Amino acid sequence: MSELRLLAEKLDAADELAPLRDRFVLDDVVYLDGNSLGALPAHVPGRVEDVVRRQWGELRIRSWEESGWWTAPERIGDRIAPLVGAAPGQIVVGDSTSVNVFKALVAAARMAGEDRTEILVDATTFPTDGYIAESAARLTGRTLRAVTPAEVPGLLGGRTAAVLLNHVDYRTGRLHDLPGLTAAVHAAGALAVWDLCHSAGALPVGLDEHGVDLAVGCTYKYLNGGPGSPAYLYVRGALQDRFDSPLPGWNSHADPFGMSPAYAPAPGAARGRVGTPDILSMLALEAALEVWDGVSLTAVRAKSLALTDFFLRCVAEYTGPGRTECVTPGRHEERGSQIALRCPDAGEVMKRLVERGVVGDFRHPDVLRFGFTPLYVGFRDTERAARILAEVLA
Repeated sequence: MSELRLLAEKLDAADELAPLRDRFVLDDVVYLDGNSLGALPAHVPGRVEDVVRRQWGELRIRSWEESGWWTAPERIGDRIAPLVGAAPGQIVVGDSTSVNVFKALVAAARMAGEDRTEILVDATTFPTDGYIAESAARLTGRTLRAVTPAEVPGLLGGRTAAVLLNHVDYRTGRLHDLPGLTAAVHAAGALAVWDLCHSAGALPVGLDEHGVDLAVGCTYKYLNGGPGSPAYLYVRGALQDRFDSPLPGWNSHADPFGMSPAYAPAPGAARGRVGTPDILSMLALEAALEVWDGVSLTAVRAKSLALTDFFLRCVAEYTGPGRTECVTPGRHEERGSQIALRCPDAGEVMKRLVERGVVGDFRHPDVLRFGFTPLYVGFRDTERAARILAEVLA
């Protein structure tokens, strides 16, 4: 047995998070795509069956009150809050990430005031964020400017209304400086909006600590909520009374059952609601979040960095020089929980990896992307993935 395989066994034996793997439905596949879709927590099917058979099938309409359906968006938001460093009462769950980006960015522009005429958006962002930002700029009469996160501090000024940034770059895995960039945005008098899709559940975020104004994120990646599980919207408590949603639905009305023709926004996080919550997927998410009970995010971050360091070491030792290029930063403070490797035939390589039981994903045109979910990925998984990658590349 190779030195790296022996080391992997030793690291797994010392891993305090290793028992968490039993909380998930897994097989012999090395699953390194949890940054796209998290694995299924083992107890979720039974909980969903109860929601369908008893809460919907037997209680029916009574479940809005008796089963807590009506309060689910805020209740589940409070379950997510500690995972992103937020106090209770600031997160509402519902809609998609795209819809929540729209709500957050339009509201930020409105709160900034009409004299602030420019919105900055991360030029390297996931495409939907850019599409939404362009629409939000047109709707609010602002000019949109696409910039890299590194350029943001030098481009901020009195005209800046809001800045939309990704905490972790979805292609490269680069972790951007949320504390520093948020402080720079605030120093210019603008509002900071962060997309946490690739950081929540993988590393500490610190929304309250760093004074983030608004944030959004999905729940089907590191939070393991299931395909299409609802996203969430964070509005800092001090801004909630000023939050002016561009989608004022009946669910966010101060008196939703009053059926008034005039809109009056609800107080608190509920102001971010729109229409009827998607109960089935929402309650599946609520069940999935129980895997985090008793889990330290500090330990999660430490293991994430250890896994990605070990993967890079294994790739370097197993793979011939020049066959791949790592585009993920080496410095821990600049790395999320994924490794992105560039190689000319990445699409075909990933296809062959999947055939051999190593599941990552491919990003056009030439990037192999491997996500390391510390709750269920181990060091033996990591070594095996690098070894098979080397065999495929050879």
